Amino acid sequence: MAIKPQLACFERLGAPGWSALAEVCAAARQAGLLVVADGKRGDVPVTAAAYGQALVGSTPTPWGEVPGLGVDAFTANPLLGSDALEPLIAAAAEAGAGIFVLVRTSNPGAAEFTDLPAPEHPLHESLAGLVNAHADRLAGTGAAATAGGLSGLGAVVGATEPGHLPRLRELMPRAIFLLPGVGAQGGSATELGPAFAPGPAGGLVAVSRSIANAPDPAAAAEQLRGTVWATSSR
Repeated sequence: MAIKPQLACFERLGAPGWSALAEVCAAARQAGLLVVADGKRGDVPVTAAAYGQALVGSTPTPWGEVPGLGVDAFTANPLLGSDALEPLIAAAAEAGAGIFVLVRTSNPGAAEFTDLPAPEHPLHESLAGLVNAHADRLAGTGAAATAGGLSGLGAVVGATEPGHLPRLRELMPRAIFLLPGVGAQGGSATELGPAFAPGPAGGLVAVSRSIANAPDPAAAAEQLRGTVWATSSR
């Protein structure tokens, strides 16, 4: 299980917000949870490298290394191209962390661009191809890597349009799918079966508001976990 803190909700508070974020991440690790920083970072290569230092690495200074947030994975925007994504992949590889690349997001406006037809295929399929092309970079070590197991280079695939899942799973057989949009955005966990074609570890369902705003968040989370587990085990 994991938490997915939305970085904007902390960053809007300035320095105290970043301090609070660091405390949240530390508490999650103590509870045995993975931490996925949801910042959707993406910029020109030199700035992307700085984002990598901030999220999973450290920054050298004359007074020593200044550690970054040290999360287990983060979300990244690939629309600036592969050269801008490269420093983020390199940072994740060095830190033993993961990346979830935006491929087809859960918001309604995603269709305005990523679903546009092109001469060969829609944009989200090109983004899926980019993820798959770099899967070996974060393949891990040992038997799981040599057997063609899941990669640490995953994909954000919205649960609000489950019709895309079979094709995207075909294009990204080794990617872990981060699946936002269940609950408040209208997505249903019961429709996510194709995301789990590689097995239960093939998807991570991200739910925030419908759990946080529930009368009993713990019960809501447990109910969702049961639904996801049943879906992923079919």
